[in-house]
Amino acid sequence: MADKKIKVTLVKSLIGTKRPHRATVRGLGLRRLNSSSELEDTPAVRGMINKVSYLLKCEEQE
Repeated sequence: MADKKIKVTLVKSLIGTKRPHRATVRGLGLRRLNSSSELEDTPAVRGMINKVSYLLKCEEQE
């Protein structure tokens, strides 16, 4: 499972969101709108994505 990758893109603004959600987005390696990051598919990363899923677009890579 760890050999898979997930491409995460920030599609909504962080303005008006809770501070822990902003910190989670930064932890995923995203800085500004439409920035993307390619991450390992681990349970920790999946949990972070689930927490802020309303701000993100996710695609599975191989």
